Amino acid sequence: MEIKRIKMADVSGKKQTSRIACASGEILLSKKTYEAVKKGNVPKGDIFATAQIAAINAVKQTQFLIPLCHNVPVFFTDVSFNLSKNRIKVEVCVKTDAKTGVEMEAMTGVSVALLTLYDMLKPIDRTLVISDIKLLLKSGGKSGLWKREK
Repeated sequence: MEIKRIKMADVSGKKQTSRIACASGEILLSKKTYEAVKKGNVPKGDIFATAQIAAINAVKQTQFLIPLCHNVPVFFTDVSFNLSKNRIKVEVCVKTDAKTGVEMEAMTGVSVALLTLYDMLKPIDRTLVISDIKLLLKSGGKSGLWKREK
């Protein structure tokens, strides 16, 4: 039996460039949960501040969570939320100057923000659904700009 080797991508020959990645995802809400969020009446407190800090921490810890991710310096992270009647959309953008991109950092930030929202809202509603986590754009490096089509 041949054992396949697992190895991290070799980026030593790549050029260091400015890189940006943005990702998004959403958590689906019941009407009752939407009303509680809108009124700021959630038992665990400020869901948005907590999820924002969780996302930033996750971005900075991605190298430890995803086994073959490179450690990259994170120069900037932006976390935004959009509340509508049946969902909260989360978007995370990450910037660096490095030899590899920050797509995984952006998607990890979104994932952990959504999990944090779930944790904070579960006392109100256990039917919450996390969905649609995806990369929106990346720029920098050899492949340049990539944007998801609508």
